[in-house]
Amino acid sequence: MDLHFTKKEFAERQKNARKAMAARNLDGLLMFRQESMYYLSGYASFGYCFFQCLYMGTDGKMTLLTRMPDVITAGLISTLEDIRPWHNLPDANPAIDLRAVLEEHGCRGKRLGIELDAYGLTGLLHSKVQAAMTDFCNLEDASDLVSRLRMIKSPAELDFCRKAGGLGDAALAEANRLSTPGAWEGDILAAMQGAVFKGDGDYSGNEFIINSGERAIVGRYISGRRRLAKKDQMTIEWAGVYRYYHAAMMRTILTGKPTSKEKDIHKIAVEAHRASAAQIKPGNRFGAVYDAHAKVIKRGGYVPMGATGYNLGATFPPTWMDGPMFWPGNDQEIEVGMVLFVHTIVRSKDDRLGQCPGQSYIVTERGTESLSKISMDLVANG
Repeated sequence: MDLHFTKKEFAERQKNARKAMAARNLDGLLMFRQESMYYLSGYASFGYCFFQCLYMGTDGKMTLLTRMPDVITAGLISTLEDIRPWHNLPDANPAIDLRAVLEEHGCRGKRLGIELDAYGLTGLLHSKVQAAMTDFCNLEDASDLVSRLRMIKSPAELDFCRKAGGLGDAALAEANRLSTPGAWEGDILAAMQGAVFKGDGDYSGNEFIINSGERAIVGRYISGRRRLAKKDQMTIEWAGVYRYYHAAMMRTILTGKPTSKEKDIHKIAVEAHRASAAQIKPGNRFGAVYDAHAKVIKRGGYVPMGATGYNLGATFPPTWMDGPMFWPGNDQEIEVGMVLFVHTIVRSKDDRLGQCPGQSYIVTERGTESLSKISMDLVANG
């Protein structure tokens, strides 16, 4: 059995999940989020792109229903013992198989939570689950139940986050070294991803973003590569990933001599980032982190974006984002043990220039511990 955490830690997590269910008067929970399954049992697979559900009752019993290839996987890497296959045939309806599992667990007429906010539970699959559970049990949205538990990381989880931060720095070192006039974006991207893999890291929850030239202000992955010009800007957003735990980072690297405007944007962006990070203290609110950065950006004569970061954890494709986010008025309390990504994006009024310093932090009793050890100084390679 290949577990990343001790059985004792998994048992404690399961105990906390059962307490959360009891507090909501739930008799069990139907988990469709891969993040929840990994957190409570260690099981991880891209099998959630098909029908996959982990049931957990308040009595502690757990049953995973998944496709046959993932039955083998779950047996190797998780604490789960009751693992059932459903067969992906043309007339298959795994929702009926799920109902049979729940019947065995005595769930008829019971009140069950269900994770509706899950990439694996498509509209089509949800309609099948609803039909199968009609007149059988009562379902209530409990998408946030395990997600709330996951927000506060254990010491073992934080160690993984620190390792992820080191891998993120290794990738940044490669980008800073290779981003010179004439460099091919593909070589830079390969070196960054390679640094993570060489350090025993994992694939990230979404693509590494690398955009230069006119694309440099686009905060999304775009297919197709280009060479850096003699005078250019390149924005990268990536994450060090270790055992699925992410330490996201962001930077804008220049080629050629920086202009006074580029220097000013960078100066404001770093000041805004540091203002945000200074608000990451236990008891403060997510909204305060946003407000601090927005105040600096407005004072500098620029317009702030609508959000400036979010919570991180062990996540799976299609995204490493693991809410809540830093946006205006968010009353979510900052707590010790959270891991938070602050990305600060400042753009010129014509949207042609920008700077994007970003890195992740552990919330401690005294404030923050940065997961990156590399400075946010402006990098401009000749």
